[in-house]
Amino acid sequence: QVQLVESGGGLVQPGGSLRLSCAASGLFLSNYAVSWYRQAPGKERALVVCTDNSGRISDYADFVKGRFSMSRGNTAHTVYLQMDNLTPEDTAMYYCKAGRWCGVFHSSDYWGQGTQVTVSS
Repeated sequence: QVQLVESGGGLVQPGGSLRLSCAASGLFLSNYAVSWYRQAPGKERALVVCTDNSGRISDYADFVKGRFSMSRGNTAHTVYLQMDNLTPEDTAMYYCKAGRWCGVFHSSDYWGQGTQVTVSS
């Protein structure tokens, strides 16, 4: 059974940092395009960044450029999202997705349940 589990979210003050993890079981993330999305209340789910199965990282969304960094773990089962200089506008549920392509939704995609990030003083 395939499962993606995000972790690392929480409450952080503006200017702070968090490191999100996406851990997979039942598949090798290295074989998939892995994306981070976020969804704030009342807003559509938005792509933050994606890495394809060759390890190439797509452009980061403008709203996180220079502050967020995606990386793959040493195993084939984990990816990370390092988030620095967080602002209240980064408050959202963050999801990871494993699929065939970056930026494309497909019925074969796997999603995690999300991890909440709240940036507030």
